[in-house]
Amino acid sequence: MTTAHNTTSPQYPFTAVVGMDDLRLALLLNAVSPAVGGVLVRGEKGTAKSTAVRALSALMPAVDVVGGCRFACAPTAPDPGCPDGPHGTGPVEHRPTRMVELPVGASEDRLVGALDIERALSEGVKAFEPGLLADAHRGILYVDEVNLLHDHLVDLLLDAAAMGASYVEREGVSVRHAARFLLVGTMNPEEGELRPQLLDRFGLTVEVAASREPDQRVEVVRRRLAYDADPAGFAARWAGDEDELRGRIAEARELLPRVTLGDRALRQIAATCAAFEVDGMRADIVMARTATALAAWAGRTDVAEEDVRQAALLALPHRRRRNPFDAPGLDEDKLDETLEEFRGTDEDPAPGTDGDDDPDPDGPDGGGPGGGDGPEGGHPPREGGPEEAPLPPETGLPHQQDGEAPPAPQAPEQPEPEPRPQGGAAGEKPAVGATEPFRTRRLDVPGLGEGADGRRSRARTAHGRTTGARRPRGALGKLHLAATVQAAAPHQKARGRHGTGLVVRRDDLREAVREGREGNLVLFVVDASGSMAARKRMSAVKGAVLSLLLDAYQRRDKIGMITFRGSGADLALPPTSSVEAGAARLAQLPTGGRTPLSEGLLKAHEVLRIERMRDPSRRALLVVVTDGRATGAAGAGRAAGGPLARASRAARLLAADGTAAVVVDCEAGPVRLGLAGELARDLQGTAITLDELRADSVSALVRTVQGTRTTHGNRKAA
Repeated sequence: MTTAHNTTSPQYPFTAVVGMDDLRLALLLNAVSPAVGGVLVRGEKGTAKSTAVRALSALMPAVDVVGGCRFACAPTAPDPGCPDGPHGTGPVEHRPTRMVELPVGASEDRLVGALDIERALSEGVKAFEPGLLADAHRGILYVDEVNLLHDHLVDLLLDAAAMGASYVEREGVSVRHAARFLLVGTMNPEEGELRPQLLDRFGLTVEVAASREPDQRVEVVRRRLAYDADPAGFAARWAGDEDELRGRIAEARELLPRVTLGDRALRQIAATCAAFEVDGMRADIVMARTATALAAWAGRTDVAEEDVRQAALLALPHRRRRNPFDAPGLDEDKLDETLEEFRGTDEDPAPGTDGDDDPDPDGPDGGGPGGGDGPEGGHPPREGGPEEAPLPPETGLPHQQDGEAPPAPQAPEQPEPEPRPQGGAAGEKPAVGATEPFRTRRLDVPGLGEGADGRRSRARTAHGRTTGARRPRGALGKLHLAATVQAAAPHQKARGRHGTGLVVRRDDLREAVREGREGNLVLFVVDASGSMAARKRMSAVKGAVLSLLLDAYQRRDKIGMITFRGSGADLALPPTSSVEAGAARLAQLPTGGRTPLSEGLLKAHEVLRIERMRDPSRRALLVVVTDGRATGAAGAGRAAGGPLARASRAARLLAADGTAAVVVDCEAGPVRLGLAGELARDLQGTAITLDELRADSVSALVRTVQGTRTTHGNRKAA
């Protein structure tokens, strides 16, 4: 859906947003310099992320476009490759900057546009229906819940943002159009993370959280209620602040080309990126552009040290993640030390820059326009009290922000255990840390699914290798050219074909059937009983589960976790896309007590039953991590009604539902009972040891959950 200015109800004013100084500053810097590369807003639900983003569109300068052009070409410099061109001297349309929203469930055709393949084949014309990328050209493209967007759509989106153009290729027919826009994405980290390479494509990132200050929370509610009661009147009260901020954006845009990025600032930028070990050179470029925009926003023509510091705080945190369990962040003490170390490395100013021969290390603003003697780098003081807060600060992050941010997932390697008593468990032992994670073998669900795109099990998907052709189901997807020509060829004479053109009807069209891979629901059932409580043994088990969590993240799976110990089983983590939450639950898991294996399997059966109703197309993989022992109030035993017998019946219940399963056998020692293998046979799944789970083990072959489960898996896929 495309959203411009709302003509029936005024947008909530940007200057009326309470707090969130970093978010407002990041958005304004991109408004000043779109080359910064957009903003990724991370934060908990209900923190007005979307409100602030939508309010920005009202501050953007209006644009002139060629009348009738669907691709928003500028009259003074139209795109020479515009599909609606070439443009002559026609009418000019003056319109507000558009803000286009990309829904999470959008298709590829809706994003990039679609070609009329039938007309292209029969008439040889490029009949192109523009997508959201064309609508967003010279405007704002907003993606709410960007972490839930399909990976291939995120790739297309970020490629267009990086190149400033969108390319549509279909069976040899191609269309290109300009697509330059301010990209803003919002996400709740609890629902899953973006891949690191996608995080890197966003210029800036900010963390937002609801204020813990009662006075500020009161002001948020007061303003929201006032807006809901009278949107027009509320907007009118803030119109003066909006006009002032709109004018300041225009002034900063005009000043931006005259801002000088000196050699000292460049060295500080390079040293900072090197000190924090960020990959590639994109971080250096983004920091340079951000620091330049900060100087223009402050009304200066030179880049100060404080600009470099603020640019680092906005551009580097999301680029430092090495795995999905790392929380974004930046050590500000280390940042200050790096800036201090490279503050006075240049004896002479760079050619063509302003400055004294002996720059004052204590005066980073260099006496430029808007400079001063204050500790904030000479930035103009904010007007208004804390209640109005019309403008964001131009300096570093507020000191209280770290305290307001949501707690980062705890690293499993260094847990701070807080044991929780469960169901009468006896002999409980505190949580232990996990061993280092390792690369695991791929565990697949057998058969052919039709779930969400991912990287685990075989599935019919919109992307992948072509395996056949079929009549379109609804709108035409990927055209199978050979099958289409083959279907149309026998009818050419009857259709009165003349010349070389092929007469194609709608019934002739065939779309490609493609096979790729899907993401699954990986449900972990982890034994935390006393038989697993030996310290080194449980550390190895946690390391294995952590490795499987990392594998699930890389394969774009949903995950859930059930633990059993004492007298029952606990759904420690309901199915989610957030592997960080799984790692945090694992780190805090205590051990001890009896081994209620049957309760853990029955809990898994119930969770999977509910998930099948919620998402029937997503197939599940059950991973049971145990030594196979089962005990109860009457101890252990195989007799009818005993713990092992109950566990066997629960396993067969899961098998009857066609659940693909693998048992990770944690039994250790010279004497082995083989109970995990028996459990795997009851589940009609596969048993592997902890050593065999490693991808680099002696017999490193890709292991799939097949064997006797193949028949059941194919039946479920069908």
